Amino acid sequence: MHDGTDPLTEPNAEMPKRRKGIYMLPNMITLAALFGGFYAIVMAMNGRFDLATVGIFAAMVLDSLDGRVARMTHTQSAFGEQMDSLSDMVSFGAAPALVAYVWVLNDIGRWGWIAAFVYCACAALRLARFNVNTGVVDKRYFQGLPSPAAAALVAGFIWLATELELDRSALTWPMFALTLYAGLTMVTNVPFYSFKDLSLKRSVPFAAIVLVALGIAVINIHPPTVLFGLFVLYGFSGYAMYFWRKAKGRQTSVISTSTDEPEERGLHE
Repeated sequence: MHDGTDPLTEPNAEMPKRRKGIYMLPNMITLAALFGGFYAIVMAMNGRFDLATVGIFAAMVLDSLDGRVARMTHTQSAFGEQMDSLSDMVSFGAAPALVAYVWVLNDIGRWGWIAAFVYCACAALRLARFNVNTGVVDKRYFQGLPSPAAAALVAGFIWLATELELDRSALTWPMFALTLYAGLTMVTNVPFYSFKDLSLKRSVPFAAIVLVALGIAVINIHPPTVLFGLFVLYGFSGYAMYFWRKAKGRQTSVISTSTDEPEERGLHE
């Protein structure tokens, strides 16, 4: 005889428990990026600054892939987002600061470790601000210099100087200034173009492929010089855009005020 109760709605009813897990592919790429940052620190401690900078640049490439792979395979998760942020803090925050300090900043005592700490602290602040402002920042622009680009400025300078066998003692204060510039620019409100509105799924003219091939050829002429030069240009591009917008009387903030324009849909969430 049925007593009128539904076993599916009873609080003590046995329900099959769904096991929680993490997505393997994007998180393995994130772990590889984390290893790049850790490897950079270890190599710097062993005096292999050429390998230390390569580790940071390798982490940059891997960091640009994990999010795209997650979106392409529909494996985005809150765990992956947190993992990516922590990996960025090591690879683009702690690693460049420590490599720069061991390379030459320790020669100027407290000023050296202050510069390294300011860079590391600004990277942490920039990543925290990025995480909480994700929903309100126009995704066509970064709010402040992105941490991978800041790391590329510091690591690229060390890579180029090591490759050219320059006298380290003469580069102490330039390294000090560059480390502070990269760190403080991360926490400004200066807009830096993010390239996120460029879709790889769209068709492009044949000339675009030729330009990509030429770009690869130019980089291979002397990778340290070309890559460092590109990141120097990018590192100053935000200020150029900021003052150009200001001169034109346009909005300089990247905090979006409207999502109603058709061309802006999908760029603010």
